[in-house]
Amino acid sequence: MSGGDANVVEGPLKGYHHETYVIPMPGTEGDGEDDEEAEPVRVKCRAPRDRLLWFDRRCFASEEELVGLLQGRISRIPALIHVGDMPMQRFVEGHTLGSRHGAGRRVPEPALHQILHLFGELAAIAPGSLEADRRCLPRDRAEDGDCAGFLEGLVRFAEERVYQADLESFEALFAVLGIDEDSFRSLRKHVVVPGLAARPFHLLHADLHRENLILDHRGDLWTIDWELAMFGDPLYDLATHLHLMAYPADQRERVIRRWARVVREKAGPRATDGWQDDLPKLLDFKRAQSAFTDVIRATRILDTGGTFNWRRWPTEAAKVQRVLARAAAPLGLKDVPGLRTVAVSLREWHRRNGARTP
Repeated sequence: MSGGDANVVEGPLKGYHHETYVIPMPGTEGDGEDDEEAEPVRVKCRAPRDRLLWFDRRCFASEEELVGLLQGRISRIPALIHVGDMPMQRFVEGHTLGSRHGAGRRVPEPALHQILHLFGELAAIAPGSLEADRRCLPRDRAEDGDCAGFLEGLVRFAEERVYQADLESFEALFAVLGIDEDSFRSLRKHVVVPGLAARPFHLLHADLHRENLILDHRGDLWTIDWELAMFGDPLYDLATHLHLMAYPADQRERVIRRWARVVREKAGPRATDGWQDDLPKLLDFKRAQSAFTDVIRATRILDTGGTFNWRRWPTEAAKVQRVLARAAAPLGLKDVPGLRTVAVSLREWHRRNGARTP
């Protein structure tokens, strides 16, 4: 989102993974339709945030390389500008969709139409059609169409890289909240064991939420932050999108139906095989994944350099309690902890660990 003088450095703009600085490029201007619309070209420079935890798989070695390869295949994606030998993404001037239409609110039809168009463009990009360097090991990649194997890989990543990797710090907190190793056995039984239909893989953005969609001054919708992109089950991209967007119920149902139609048109009828049965499983996975990630994020938000953030405490406790309630079925939680239990457990975690947090 732009703001202030376009000729000065802006930032840091904080996201979860990065702090972003927006830098004007001297002697350049945008491609507005007339001189009044032309704007200085700005690029974004990002640095990973301190104490960063990755809660999602990253499959491509370079976001900039991927964005470069997608030019001309995705309608509105940041252009690449080379500063010396370094490729940098052009900063999209505008406002996030979330700043105009926040979570839970209805998305205007023109923007919604562009979101569905994006899903169609993604559906047309098959694994063999994009030669980008990958960071994920071949043994961790499910075979094309193996949607159950793809989902098992996501569950395994959450178990090994989110839960087990942070167990030393968070085991006691997880236990109070009802989460332990049995939670993953329940999750697999709930979402993987029943099986999923075979759908041909295509490119997924995997993080399509309101803050990654930018409306420019013409109302055109641009898609940013491609670093979680991967090849996989097309239905997973829809499930992630629905989980993050929190559409009103009636608009959510229309999005699902329109997604099925546009993906079939672009990728063929098999691309949506079994979606009615499998979408609830993928949504349950997203709810379970949030139970782990949001607990850890809450501890980070409440710890400000060893000082407990009393102001954010009620909000974060309520958020964690809601997430646990939504994830109760896939995680096999027999008793969802109440708000007081959650709040006290977060405060106790900080008392034991906050002052020692690096």
